Amino acid sequence: MSKTISYGRQTIDRTDVEAVTEVLISDYLTQGPLVKAFEKVLCEYTGSRYAVCCSSGTSALHLACLAAGIKDGDFVITSPITFVASANSILYTGGKPLFVDIDPDTMNMDIERLEETIKVSSRVRAIVPVHFAGLPCDMERIYRIAVERDIVVIEDACHALGAMWRGEDDRWYKVGASSHSHMTVFSFHPVKAITTGEGGAVTTNDRGLYERLKTLRDHGIIREPDRFIHMDSSIEPPPWYYEMQELGFNYRLTDLQCALGISQMRRIDEFVKRREEIACLYRELLSEYPFIKTPEVDENNYRSAWHLYPVRIDFDGLGIDKGSWFRAIAERGIRLQVHYIPVHLQPYYRKRFGYTWGDFPEAERHYLEEVSLPIYPLLTDDDVKTIVKEVVTTLTCASARLSV
Repeated sequence: MSKTISYGRQTIDRTDVEAVTEVLISDYLTQGPLVKAFEKVLCEYTGSRYAVCCSSGTSALHLACLAAGIKDGDFVITSPITFVASANSILYTGGKPLFVDIDPDTMNMDIERLEETIKVSSRVRAIVPVHFAGLPCDMERIYRIAVERDIVVIEDACHALGAMWRGEDDRWYKVGASSHSHMTVFSFHPVKAITTGEGGAVTTNDRGLYERLKTLRDHGIIREPDRFIHMDSSIEPPPWYYEMQELGFNYRLTDLQCALGISQMRRIDEFVKRREEIACLYRELLSEYPFIKTPEVDENNYRSAWHLYPVRIDFDGLGIDKGSWFRAIAERGIRLQVHYIPVHLQPYYRKRFGYTWGDFPEAERHYLEEVSLPIYPLLTDDDVKTIVKEVVTTLTCASARLSV
């Protein structure tokens, strides 16, 4: 086929281009009024009281871990099926990641195993549940477990802007409201629900966390006179005065990026709806092939943002080498991806913490079988049908050749 289809792609239109162009000819390119405007849009959409946008999803995770007070010797629980940034951000603060295996049905952290892990460790400071592929974790159970033990909860919602879940009170909660967590982290990378190029944000309902996140994002600098330490409060400070009160970072997002983010947020529901339509079409088209397991969502209680469409393929049963098949289908113009190599199997984590194969069996089985099919708003129904045809054809042909 002449057309190449990648697993993810940004959705940019004329209104996005115009929004960025307006900033280019304005007085502000970096830190201007659109930073706060974008944060306000995020608050209005998610229902959170505060939002702090920053330079990437990784920097957002790092800021959240710092604001939570994670320090040397603290244990922080997260999932092994995630991008390495979820665990790396814990290490940046001096904490130690503790992995909890996944539930094979949801591909999110297994809550029963989470409770078991907490029971055997008295030094757990925080939990970072990952809403894998856009499907929310069971936040009510996780938060209940955490609150009983004075543990901070930081939702890694880098996949889940636009996702929702139904609570025990029968209300629907948006991911990002931080209704059952202390902070929620988002990513605005080009393949995510919306994009700012690179970018991220932390939402929270805690004023203290909000102020600390802002300070850490901007070099540890304080500009509000009522928070100055070395300035007599009875004297008006000079206009240029500021105080660096702790060691912070330059994790700021620019007005250029925020203009794009604001423009994109106007279509977030449209984006999520189209992803959901594509997911439904995949499920319908793949339902007759028992060697491909499609993701299941309890639609009475969850609304996935469908950042990914992760299928599980029985490569062993088909007698197919996954790597060889990946290369073969790429030659036909279908560029798939795997999410993820389990973090504990990365060389750095093996060397530093002694992890090995067998430590988290469900995560490892997921890795051996998982394939992320393309899903993004610009895909047409015909594109989806072509993808399914190529996936099924290449799998069945490869299996048939091996069985001869």
